Amino acid sequence: MFRLNLKIAFRNLWKNKGYTLINIAGLSIGMAGCILIFLFISYQLSFDQRYKNKDRIYRVVSHAYYAGGEEFDSAVPLPLADAMRNDFGMLENVAALESVWGMIKVRDAKGNMKIKIKDRAFYVAPDFFKIFDYQWLQGNPEQALKEPNTVALSQKTAERFFGDWHKAVGKTINFKNDKDLKVTGIFADIPENNSNVINMAISYAGFVQRNQKRWGSISSGSECYILLKPGVTIADLERPKAAFLKKYYVEKTVGKPDHLFQPLDEIHIDERFTNFSGKITSKSELFGLTAIGVLLLITACINFINLATAQAVGRSKEVGVRKVMGSGKKQLMVQFLTETMLLTFVALLLACAITEIALPGMSALFKEKITFNLLENPVIFIFILCMVIFVGFLSGFYPAMVMSGFSPALAIKNKVNIGHGGGMLRKVLVVVQFAITIVLVTGTLVILMQMKFMREKPLGFNSSAVALITIPTDSVSRQKFEILKNRVKAEPGVLAVSLCDNGPSADDNTNNAFAFDGTKDADFQANTKIVDEDYLKTFGLQLVAGRYLNQRKSDTVHEFVVNETLLRKLNVIHPQDAIGKKILFGGLSIPVVGVVKDFNNLNLRASISPIIMGTRNDRFEIMAVKMNVNQIPDVMKNVEKIWNEYYPDHVYSSDFMDDKINKYYESERITGTLFKVFALVIIFISFIGLFGLISFVATQRTKEMAIRKVLGASVFELVSMLNTTFIFLILLANLIAWPVAYIFIQKWLSGYAYRITLSIWPFAAAMFISLMITLITVSFRSYKAAKTNPIDALKYE
Repeated sequence: MFRLNLKIAFRNLWKNKGYTLINIAGLSIGMAGCILIFLFISYQLSFDQRYKNKDRIYRVVSHAYYAGGEEFDSAVPLPLADAMRNDFGMLENVAALESVWGMIKVRDAKGNMKIKIKDRAFYVAPDFFKIFDYQWLQGNPEQALKEPNTVALSQKTAERFFGDWHKAVGKTINFKNDKDLKVTGIFADIPENNSNVINMAISYAGFVQRNQKRWGSISSGSECYILLKPGVTIADLERPKAAFLKKYYVEKTVGKPDHLFQPLDEIHIDERFTNFSGKITSKSELFGLTAIGVLLLITACINFINLATAQAVGRSKEVGVRKVMGSGKKQLMVQFLTETMLLTFVALLLACAITEIALPGMSALFKEKITFNLLENPVIFIFILCMVIFVGFLSGFYPAMVMSGFSPALAIKNKVNIGHGGGMLRKVLVVVQFAITIVLVTGTLVILMQMKFMREKPLGFNSSAVALITIPTDSVSRQKFEILKNRVKAEPGVLAVSLCDNGPSADDNTNNAFAFDGTKDADFQANTKIVDEDYLKTFGLQLVAGRYLNQRKSDTVHEFVVNETLLRKLNVIHPQDAIGKKILFGGLSIPVVGVVKDFNNLNLRASISPIIMGTRNDRFEIMAVKMNVNQIPDVMKNVEKIWNEYYPDHVYSSDFMDDKINKYYESERITGTLFKVFALVIIFISFIGLFGLISFVATQRTKEMAIRKVLGASVFELVSMLNTTFIFLILLANLIAWPVAYIFIQKWLSGYAYRITLSIWPFAAAMFISLMITLITVSFRSYKAAKTNPIDALKYE
């Protein structure tokens, strides 16, 4: 029976080649989009899932409540790990993890310099490898890092340094020109889908930092992980945590400190916190992509249902004959569902081919190594199987139910009428299909407008042609800062040079509490920036009151410049009134000498912070060089040469301010690209579906149009007759789509402190696009029908 059904299905699909092609094209493109989205989401959810105890591993993160809101930080105070180990009896292991950047030198057997690079390493507590079960190739994970000045390397790092990882143990590398580290272990490479991709693990016993005992200081490089004992839940930690906070946070602070326990599987998808891999894909992004995938499938299925129900009348004789020959309703439904499944399977094969073709582009867009391998990832096969069943039944069940329910007597006489309900269903589905299309088109237009707004919005400083060059921070190197700066400043093409801890806009910010004008502590923290006397000129900041910082060679701050936001938060109305007032900061009372116009110190999702700027020579980390736009290549080459003259033992590295700003909006770029691609895909699916439907309607009404033409109707009137119904449906789809699109767009835009004002134009443009698609599609096919010779249509009547 199955073989017979399959044979009949092939015949029917071949008989209606045009509609079969439309259905396969729509389904295959929709399914390919779904598979691509599934591969991406599956990859994102695979982060940090390779560890045996993953369900008991948590990251300790910081959380503080302020009068103006709350703050989240992935970092913790340095004393926290030891304190938790002592105070939480329900923890099996506690491990601190400290990220550091530094210069690494590797010498060959003769003592010659073989490698000199700047790279990231991690100070790792021994318990870390009890929490995370790395695969060790050489060495003992419990003993390898017990002694200070020891290091374990990943396989590829060991091969990079020593050629053969088997020969790495026992050799030494130099770190930060400070200490020689003995290699005591080799572990297998960590996959990229990991929040902590560690290639160099240095013994935590050798870690020294000035804030090791301070609870009030948090560095973004300090994290802490815990492993719960079996049977312990995270709720069991709440009571001891309250006593813990009371015991250790005894200093008076502006905010109310707290710590949260973040499950391992949420580190990659919780946008409130950062991680060392720098990769975050928020839950809302995953949800949005899932919704797009479902909408793609629904749109493709609507095409199938519309065309299948429209074709139902044409197959009534076949149904009647089969019923007379003894076929029951159940058998007919199985036959029609077999046809649908066959068509879906063919579409799936095409979808897999499209996926393979599109995957490299998608991987490049997301900068992730996403693969389509059923053997390596069997869950893909399960997803595809479920998708085929879902699409097959969703598309085929209703048409099968309609056609199998025909009366045999009426069906044989070709007098079957699928009734008002079938026509109405097709209209509803067309409206739903175009409503989905309009929502996506409107969303795409708004995203593009917001991206344009962010690109063009003045940030309050000039980032063009400014290079940020890293400078060594040790005491010997600091003595050469001024000489280096003057040499670079004298270079042709250099307009200004400034020493600072970072550019005006940065993702690495330090916030501190302070008191203003002898009053009590402010109920908010200020973003503190270490700058020199040329910072204003280098970045084009504008002074609105007082003067800028004077040149001063000192490791202590002597004067401050603040921004307008800080004064507004302090209720100081006139900037001039702040000049001469004292700010109590770090135990020192320091005068305010100037006020600068507000500039964006974060990305445009966040509002401008209150900012305090001061000079302190021992905190400079960056040399910012403002250049003539036409001389950038030559200037950069000369600056690197000069830099290497003064710091031959260090590694030169530079970045451009514009590039750093562009990186802030990487997720918007990806979202915009995705919306553009999927909006075009859905437009295409809707287009071919509408074309198929109007083709069938035109064929059904050929005789009617011929009679009208004989009675004097013009081609324009006939085309208008077919267009009117569809135009009405598209207008109705717009009315339904607009409020839905408005709600989603408003929610998305609310994530930006600086955003476009939502106007009617994106909605009007989406309506125009949908109407034009409909007019072109329907007019093209109805014009062809209207031009048919009425004699050909009526000669058999």
